[in-house]
Amino acid sequence: MVKLLVRKLAELLLVLFVVSLLSFLLLSLVPGGNPALRILGDQATPESIAALEAELGLDDPMVVRYANWLAGVLQGDLGRSTDLNQDVSSVLAEKLPITIELAVLAIGIGIVVSIPLGVVSAWRQGGLVDRIITSTSFAVLSLPSFLIAIVLLIVFAVKWKLVPAAPAWVPFTESPFTNLKNLILPVSAMALGEIAVLTRVLRSDMIEVLQSGFVETARAKGLTTPYILFRHALPAALTSMLTLVGLQIAGAMTGAVIIEQIFGLPGIGRTMLLAISRRDLVLVQGTVLVVASAYVVVNFLVDIAYRLTDPRIRRG
Repeated sequence: MVKLLVRKLAELLLVLFVVSLLSFLLLSLVPGGNPALRILGDQATPESIAALEAELGLDDPMVVRYANWLAGVLQGDLGRSTDLNQDVSSVLAEKLPITIELAVLAIGIGIVVSIPLGVVSAWRQGGLVDRIITSTSFAVLSLPSFLIAIVLLIVFAVKWKLVPAAPAWVPFTESPFTNLKNLILPVSAMALGEIAVLTRVLRSDMIEVLQSGFVETARAKGLTTPYILFRHALPAALTSMLTLVGLQIAGAMTGAVIIEQIFGLPGIGRTMLLAISRRDLVLVQGTVLVVASAYVVVNFLVDIAYRLTDPRIRRG
């Protein structure tokens, strides 16, 4: 197991290195991505641009610039936003918790709701309840998240006025109630898709587990159906769901871009869209690096957790 962890950690570091390299090339190779020109403006003289490039080290060879940039990244310095005139690290430290809260709440609700739905659907396989749950899950999966978000916004915010349509962001630490109230619609828009995916995966695994010999033995012993389902079958069926949850958490952080834009949440996704529209490539570069690194790290942790929880893989 130690050798496996060392190998996986080495793979993680290699992937992070590739991610950092691609993030750096994003800023270096995109046309019009010269930070000096962006800072000084279109009216700047060639002499002033050249002077600022020398000051920022932009006239150094690309290998040298990458080494200097990577050294700064390792120290937490992601550069300075040319549009906001703030350190990128400070901007992301302010915006990232919003996206994380949105993603974690959506995944959490998805897990809580999908477990009973998946278990009941597998237990009543082929029955009316199973058909309703399966059909509803398929219908939700066939709809894009932005369409679900728009429908929820029109119905609950515009028509029924149950929640504000474009609320001002209030951190959880300032007002937990207002914070959660303002997140009802965006979290619901993301959670519906998570519920549908996790329910279908858990249903499939539960059906397979319920046909196993140890479940038949439990039935022969006279154990109650709820005890068999939740004590014996569910733990054995959660392995695939665990893997998927990790991937969904990482995916939700990147998928929150559209949701944040629709509901006006100042998260990392909306920040990146604004940075792209304003050609603030330093901020785009830092955002891509952080999100991609988070995705890779989460996948690494899920892989390790999957191997620790599945004895068949651990023995292999």
